[in-house]
Amino acid sequence: MNQTPEFKLSGQLDPALSDPTTRTLHADKLIGRWLNTNPETQGVAEIIIELVGESFFVSVLGVGEDGLIAWPKTKATALANLEEEAGQRALALAVDFDFGFMRAETYLRANKGVLVIVAYYIFLDGSRRSNYVNREFFCRHA
Repeated sequence: MNQTPEFKLSGQLDPALSDPTTRTLHADKLIGRWLNTNPETQGVAEIIIELVGESFFVSVLGVGEDGLIAWPKTKATALANLEEEAGQRALALAVDFDFGFMRAETYLRANKGVLVIVAYYIFLDGSRRSNYVNREFFCRHA
């Protein structure tokens, strides 16, 4: 007896994926100024998420040897998370920061009032440094 489940493809995407309102779904949960919950971080200290028209922009302050370093303000790609806990839909953002010597591919998502960033750091300068991934947590600035 075959115990493998059958999957049938309907040939159609979930309608929410093509719904223009999905792009700003719960945007208020992401928009604003966020501070790292770890004051001793050596990564990202602060994130600002803005909604301008239908476009999201992300600004980041990273930690450097001599103080905070402003990353270039970058347009984000909105992602609809249709499989959120308890059936609630949420919004996530994908943002690529290009520094020339390094690229940071980042993904941001608010979950239960906490902003989570997962960042993939890829070195492009031939320095042979190891690429790495980092996850950090942020609370909304009052």
